[in-house]
Amino acid sequence: MDSDFLNAFTQPSTLDQFLNETVIATGEKRKLIKPTSSNNPKLEQLKLVLIDWINRTLQEEHIVVKSLEEDLYDGLVLHHLLEKLGSLKLDVDKIALTEKKQRQKLSVILEAVAKCLQLEESQLKWSVESVLTKDLLSTLHLLVAIAQHFDPGLALPPNVQVETITIENTSRGLKASNAVENITDNKENTEAQSNDAFDELFSRAPDKLEAVKKVFLQFVNQHVGKLGLSVKDIESQFSDGVILLILIGQLEGYFLNLRNFFLTPASTTEMLHNVNLALDLLADGGLLNFSVNSE
Repeated sequence: MDSDFLNAFTQPSTLDQFLNETVIATGEKRKLIKPTSSNNPKLEQLKLVLIDWINRTLQEEHIVVKSLEEDLYDGLVLHHLLEKLGSLKLDVDKIALTEKKQRQKLSVILEAVAKCLQLEESQLKWSVESVLTKDLLSTLHLLVAIAQHFDPGLALPPNVQVETITIENTSRGLKASNAVENITDNKENTEAQSNDAFDELFSRAPDKLEAVKKVFLQFVNQHVGKLGLSVKDIESQFSDGVILLILIGQLEGYFLNLRNFFLTPASTTEMLHNVNLALDLLADGGLLNFSVNSE
């Protein structure tokens, strides 16, 4: 047995438990979160945010998730989540009781996720087998990717990192290596990259601007459409602040009293009032940390 394998765990009991419970075929690799990261406060916060998000999203379906490892492995919750968020109709049974059926179901679901997120196989940080075997690391990567794509307004804890161990069964025995893996992005770096991307879009690729606007419109209509509203033009329909306020209310769960804003603004002053209220709500919610000219 490789000496690094012994050093990869902090406690001998953890090593014994892993060897007793896990079977790794020759040539196979397994990556998992080290026990030293299990009580990471940021990791626990991320798990709670994702559980709350899933339960709020699937409230009408009366689905309650208590554990990401135990409640998502069979594909039932993921199936409902994709149908709710992406309006996807997947050609699989709602309930899969056998492992074979669960594997087939997960295969269809994860294929749909990869297609929606436009990810190549080499970019995937999860697999049918890892989700089916209740691997927390893979499940977290999968849920974060789904949330960031379908609900980008969700406030995920930034810069969540975990210590991982990758174990490989070689001809010489078990070999292990340690690493630190990011589950969510560093917020500051993401914002800087986002600003750079939009600056480059406007200056160097104006021909792609329409495609970006189309994506934004789809996102907006996915949420305000629940109220019977439809947005076709970002510039004109966002200028009076009404759609922006309604969108914020839908995404953040605000109750906006009609007395606090002008539903049908008749002047520039009333429009500015709406926009300023929207900016204040974003700032109060910690979603806007740079100045925006309301005019």
